[in-house]
Amino acid sequence: MAVISRPVEEGRPHLVTTEPRDPAATPTRVLMKGNEAIAEAAIAAGCDAYFGYPITPQAELLEWMARRMPEEGRVFIQAESELAAINMALGASAAGARVMVSSSSPGISLMAEGMSYMAGSRLPVVLVNVMRGGPGLGSIGPSQADYFQATRGHGHGDYRTPVLAPASIGEAIRLVGESFRIAERYRTPVMLVADGILGQAMEPAEPDFPSLDRVPADWIIEGADGREPRALRSLNLRAEDLEAHNDVLQATYREIEANEVRWDGHHLVDAEVVVVAYGTAARIARTAVERARENGVHAGLFRPISLWPFPSGALREVARHARAVLVVEMSAGQMVEDVRLALEGARAVSFLGHTGGVVPSPDEIAEAAAGALAQAAAHHRKGAPR
Repeated sequence: MAVISRPVEEGRPHLVTTEPRDPAATPTRVLMKGNEAIAEAAIAAGCDAYFGYPITPQAELLEWMARRMPEEGRVFIQAESELAAINMALGASAAGARVMVSSSSPGISLMAEGMSYMAGSRLPVVLVNVMRGGPGLGSIGPSQADYFQATRGHGHGDYRTPVLAPASIGEAIRLVGESFRIAERYRTPVMLVADGILGQAMEPAEPDFPSLDRVPADWIIEGADGREPRALRSLNLRAEDLEAHNDVLQATYREIEANEVRWDGHHLVDAEVVVVAYGTAARIARTAVERARENGVHAGLFRPISLWPFPSGALREVARHARAVLVVEMSAGQMVEDVRLALEGARAVSFLGHTGGVVPSPDEIAEAAAGALAQAAAHHRKGAPR
């Protein structure tokens, strides 16, 4: 599936397919749970091997794979720990398997070293994080507090990880296939981040699970009979060799930044206050935007779909026509830093966040949007920069 980003255009999504679909072939919508839909989407995309360890709120994903992968004649292993799961994924990916791993926040932390090894070895893998409250063991409530962890590379070293954040079960189905495509095109780990609400919720969705073609790879470790041997490693003891390797990685990340930006918008053409949110928070914010407009506040929603690469340029263009920006997160404030970096002081940025599994309400967001707009107007009357 080919995906492009469109410029700002009211009422149209900015994640679109270039392949026309036959309306008559559209599947009937069915009620699906988020974790199970993500798992089935991975199977349809050709996932050869899944490795994981039980943890709430993503346990249903592992349970679904435990039944379905053997039915398809594919590999399912419940590892003895998250450390084992990510290293099994490393080995399977090196052998050419299409691999997925999933966990929730504390388990994702345990996988950080292995993810860095996979990034350093240029091995594709899709890692699903159904986020829960933290820090520490925290709670099993929904959270978005792993944003820094996901977008800053997750493990050690100079690497970045493409991060996709669905806001619905239907979108999660589509983005699973996109995650595998990006991982294999750029030979990189990719993270799909959701939260406990999206993982546990059930909603109607089209069971239109995209398949994914196999791309020939000349780096797979599959035996060297009749050819020169290959090597995949993240260890380079000579400084010059490691720098050259890092130069290749950084060039890849620049290519990802150029090609894989995704976002969506709602009521942005005349928005005086732009609400920026992703995932479940964005779904709530969309309702809040409608309520704000009913009360005379011209609010709009900007929803990043790719958390990295962050849609900085698109947000700058949208905010150029607005008077205020409000960031809403289910965290103490993490994406808000990327929003401020994107706007470079051109607009004041307000923040509304909850932690520990507390979810903001539409009325709370609508009130905060009106407050951000009023504050911007007051600053403007005093002659302060907009």
